[in-house]
Amino acid sequence: MPVALSAFWFNDSITKESLMAGLTAGAPSPTAITLHGQSRVLEVGFSDGHTFRIPFELMRVYSPSAEVQGHGPGQEVLQTGKREVDIVELSQVGNYAVQPSFSDGHDSGIFSWDYLYYLGSEQDGLWSQYNERLQAAGVGRDDPMHVANGASCGHSH
Repeated sequence: MPVALSAFWFNDSITKESLMAGLTAGAPSPTAITLHGQSRVLEVGFSDGHTFRIPFELMRVYSPSAEVQGHGPGQEVLQTGKREVDIVELSQVGNYAVQPSFSDGHDSGIFSWDYLYYLGSEQDGLWSQYNERLQAAGVGRDDPMHVANGASCGHSH
């Protein structure tokens, strides 16, 4: 059963001036967010009329966290085994983002409205890039994650 996040998050009193830093001025903002657990997609409607259905797996493998993106260019960690990942909780972060908690324990990615719009609008290209990265690494989409040195992002903090 779909779960709609509280409508009070996205009301006319939220202006671009009230959004936190890191967002593009004038960028579309969400008007509705619905978590579809059975189909594993986050549906996001934006103020420009676009609506995107973003698979949980895509969100997980492109999480903006340091655990996935690394701490700099070239340090990205290829994510595998995420096809069946669920979002168990979705928390609001200020007036600019949501932070999902995934069923595999990952919960450090903060998805700004801009980033959700990017994931939604660029899904086809992102899936292609992901598949190319998997092929280049010689791993399959459903292979278990390799964890180096016992830390999830490949090193200890």
